[in-house]
Amino acid sequence: MRKINAVVLSLSLVAGLISAGLLVSQTFKDVEANFNPDNQLTEEIPSELAKFYNQKPMWSDCPGANSSARCGKVEVPLDWAKPDGKRIKIALAINPADNPETAPYLLMNPGGPGSSGIEWITDYINSLGTQSLRNHYNIVGFDPRGVGKSNPVKCLPAKELEKYLYEPSPYPYLSQQDIQATRDTAESFAKACQENTGELLGHVDTASAARDMDVIRGVLGQKELNYLGYSYGTLLGATYAVLFPKKVGRFVLDGVVDPTTSAQEDSLNQLRGFKSAMEAYLSDCISNVADCPFKGLTVREAMNKVAKDFLGVLEKGPVPTSIGRDLTILSGYTGIISALYSKSSWQYLNQGFTDFFSKERDGKLFLYLSDSYFSFDPETGKFSSNINEAFKAISCLDSREPDDEASMLEQNKRALEIDKVMGRYWQYGGLFCHAWPYPVIDLPADYSAKGAPTMMVIGTTNDPATPYSQAKNFAENVLSDAYLLTYRGEGHTAYGSSNSCVDRTVDNFLVSGKLTGKKKTC
Repeated sequence: MRKINAVVLSLSLVAGLISAGLLVSQTFKDVEANFNPDNQLTEEIPSELAKFYNQKPMWSDCPGANSSARCGKVEVPLDWAKPDGKRIKIALAINPADNPETAPYLLMNPGGPGSSGIEWITDYINSLGTQSLRNHYNIVGFDPRGVGKSNPVKCLPAKELEKYLYEPSPYPYLSQQDIQATRDTAESFAKACQENTGELLGHVDTASAARDMDVIRGVLGQKELNYLGYSYGTLLGATYAVLFPKKVGRFVLDGVVDPTTSAQEDSLNQLRGFKSAMEAYLSDCISNVADCPFKGLTVREAMNKVAKDFLGVLEKGPVPTSIGRDLTILSGYTGIISALYSKSSWQYLNQGFTDFFSKERDGKLFLYLSDSYFSFDPETGKFSSNINEAFKAISCLDSREPDDEASMLEQNKRALEIDKVMGRYWQYGGLFCHAWPYPVIDLPADYSAKGAPTMMVIGTTNDPATPYSQAKNFAENVLSDAYLLTYRGEGHTAYGSSNSCVDRTVDNFLVSGKLTGKKKTC
């Protein structure tokens, strides 16, 4: 469900350091005028929450490539059930519009969970949407609670986290010893997160983050929230719409995480999506690439070759690479998955498989892809963000698969029925949240968001991470008022990375409020 940034190897999930207490500089005076400086909201706020909605953030220049961006922080309750208790700070970054003093605001979330909205503002603003959107809106990125600069979840030191993500157990893959080792590792990881994060770990759920978004809306003096959410950001937006339907402005949800599906079905939907993307990649390679490493094979034969001559080899043990690091079954499979997020990354699979199937059997490209997916820099041995830990912490509070043996075996069987090759690496998903120290939060019973205006839902027909079926179901059967925009193509999410038809349709809605009918296909 991660939103992929096409700027860095088409894969990086790319932090704006907030300087607290600095005076507002002259360069941002015009934008500051629209920051509700007098904190006079025209709505009724419960007395216990007034201190949050009426606060005055300190704004300062953001570090990063975007010299116009401004950064600040807002305070919110740690536990929304106890607003008079402990507080945490949510970090924000704002890219000014052409006329910032009169421009409306657009809050965005790039996905994850765990991706930094601040980094998209400070370093990747030109990759966000279109120039028309950036001219029209003051675009606000934020790091949700537990992410990046907003009281980040902390679990393991970098070296231990690298081992957790890259190194499989020493036992044969899917043997009882291997499964028990996975269970033990999950328990140790959960314990480390609790010890190093503390009580925040129990409050990084999506519903709490959605309530934080409404404080951001209030602090910025906006009667309604305009919002652009990619991937996991669609779940965040949908949750906000359920909690605050009368505060919904223009909402675009691109690459839908359907909150009405179970954790088990959501996992199987992703497997179906990545299987379809893998088959599309292999078909394109065989038909259109002169030196395709699968030339002369059918798609199914090519899939079997990947299973036997790549994944099967890695199951037997790590394989040395020309960059001095071993490729493992974990990093090899992650490398494949990461490249399937974007059609522009298929070229790396072509070269990666060519290199691995050669006499040298070099898997360095899959390591590069895996490093990018995990935001890991092997030169420094550090991770550029806490997305790996935040992803798990937020996901395990929102929903989780059962981890009893019978349920996992049934889920394993269903995964193999979808695809014997990729399903083999979709086993025992219930262990992902095994021994998590906090229970799943209570989810809304109804996601129809009755009373909210029309929301735009975007689905890509061969999206691997958030399959099109989810967007279609959410728009047609869940939301009370939705417009479904379908992009016929490959890749995860569409706005700003697909074609002019999609971009023009989204801009007409976000910038001008124009919609025709209830659906459109680009």
